[in-house]
Amino acid sequence: MSRSLTRLLLHAVLATGAVLTVIPLFWMAAASFMSPGEANAVPPPMLPEHPSLANYVQLFGRLNLARSFLNSVFITTCATLISVLVNALAGYAFAKLRFRGRAPMFRALAMALVVPAQVGMLPLFLLLRQMGLVNTYVGAMIPYLASIFGIFLVRQYALSVPDELLDAARVDGAGEIRIFRSIAMPILRPILATLALFTVLSTWNDFMWPLIILSDEAKYTLPVALAGLAGEHVQDTELMMAGSVVTVLPVLIVFLAFQRTYVRGILEGSVKG
Repeated sequence: MSRSLTRLLLHAVLATGAVLTVIPLFWMAAASFMSPGEANAVPPPMLPEHPSLANYVQLFGRLNLARSFLNSVFITTCATLISVLVNALAGYAFAKLRFRGRAPMFRALAMALVVPAQVGMLPLFLLLRQMGLVNTYVGAMIPYLASIFGIFLVRQYALSVPDELLDAARVDGAGEIRIFRSIAMPILRPILATLALFTVLSTWNDFMWPLIILSDEAKYTLPVALAGLAGEHVQDTELMMAGSVVTVLPVLIVFLAFQRTYVRGILEGSVKG
């Protein structure tokens, strides 16, 4: 088989996979503009006969989904900013600072990567209950503020920072905080942007932890509120599709906006790590 034919077949397979992935998303967006009951027709229409914003008006008006949307924005933004700082500090420390127990501690953290996150939810919930952080925004952020994966990701990338550059800064009298801020942070920027995107996606889309830690509907995040809405309006397909669009669209926009930085960070991290 010639190389051109192989390439053509590969492109055809990739294009088919892309179309199969996009079609459900396209129908979800189209159904959100349909009239009640229109999406349940057999076969379901691909486009609304009379496009309307009534479903979105109902979501943000009568059903007050705007509060849950703002909760998700607040929790995701705060968790991402703190997570990037904490993971950057920890990853840099494991890569470039010498301290007792560094290697065994990092090996223990790396071994914990194989433990499912769900295993630690109950102990974490009991701990936060003793601290009085149940049903609080802080409690909802806790699991995302530092992650073993984030520390590992930054550490592998930080290994590429030249030791000679750091030693020269120390000889010139720079402290470790200044070295980290002025030298390490600019070099780590691609991987930190990638880590920020990972954190945004995981925090925004998480359903299980907010469901466990939050009991007040006024503090629900968007996935939890949408799940409760689905139980009450299970037959309102168009309304549910509008809620799904509201949930998916922000993270899709963030991903597309930072796609180039994300790919660059992944590729450079895989080479330098």
